[in-house]
Amino acid sequence: MSTETPESPLQPTLGERAIDTATDVSRTITEVSDGLRAAADRLSEAIATSRRPGGALATVSAVTREAPLASLFVAFLLGVAVARRR
Repeated sequence: MSTETPESPLQPTLGERAIDTATDVSRTITEVSDGLRAAADRLSEAIATSRRPGGALATVSAVTREAPLASLFVAFLLGVAVARRR
């Protein structure tokens, strides 16, 4: 008498299920990393565009160089205003 149980060909083994799960996780990680890479590229492009003369970051940089203490005070007030809203 044999103690081995016959495996049904319709049900995957534990090893096959683990490989399938690992493959699915790998695909998901790849998709997420591609999405993050695309978002980082868009953000980098937006920052580069904003730093060009006349852009918002170029203006903020110029004002900060001209009046650093006033800029620090304004940043502090904005931080307080945002913190109080939450």
